[in-house]
Amino acid sequence: MKSTLLLVSVLTGSLFTFSACNKDDISSQPGLPYQSNLQRDQDGWVADIVDYGVAQDTTMRFKSGWKSLPSPLDTTRKSLMLESMNRSDDAFMFLKKKVTGLQPNKDYSLVFDIELASKYPTNSIGIGGSPGGSVYLKAGASAVEPVKEKKDDFYSLNIDKGAQNDNGKDAILLGNVGIGDDEPDAYKLITRSNADKPFTARSNANGELWLLVGTDSGFEGLTTLYYSQIKVTVK
Repeated sequence: MKSTLLLVSVLTGSLFTFSACNKDDISSQPGLPYQSNLQRDQDGWVADIVDYGVAQDTTMRFKSGWKSLPSPLDTTRKSLMLESMNRSDDAFMFLKKKVTGLQPNKDYSLVFDIELASKYPTNSIGIGGSPGGSVYLKAGASAVEPVKEKKDDFYSLNIDKGAQNDNGKDAILLGNVGIGDDEPDAYKLITRSNADKPFTARSNANGELWLLVGTDSGFEGLTTLYYSQIKVTVK
């Protein structure tokens, strides 16, 4: 009888694990790995923008929201839209989210897989830089919450994300938002990943990490992007 019960328990556990791993959205589970296709809601992601002067507050035109993907993409799919007019030549639009349930004060080797909708050709020409090639996608994590700070009439981030296409201590470059040589004004889905170079971050004493995803822009114009899936795995 004991052997029979043990066999049932093992089989049940195996089936449950298989089912959980095949879900498209595991955002309801604490800790890592993390994955969300953002179909139910914003899944705890908070948007903001930094790297501009206080005098530019009204001209940055920053907007964010949980919206459908733009046509000609599948408009039944939801996404997180971020938009701004880069008046500072260095705007950083970002998303942040806290994950819990990790081991305290432990190093995690993270791989980010980001899917987003962009309409900007990689080699296009724009003011200050290319709308596609000069808008750099970054991802990272930190033990402290990324917070927008004002110092000397300038808004910046309290953690080190790096500048433009340079890596920082708390974030690394995944690539740009260029869609190749396709015609502009037609959104397409692109993916970016750091699978070849995992990023290491240490959790805090409470077993928490703050995830960060965003774009560092050298293009002095309007950028509108739609994040449709965010996945973070432990290497």
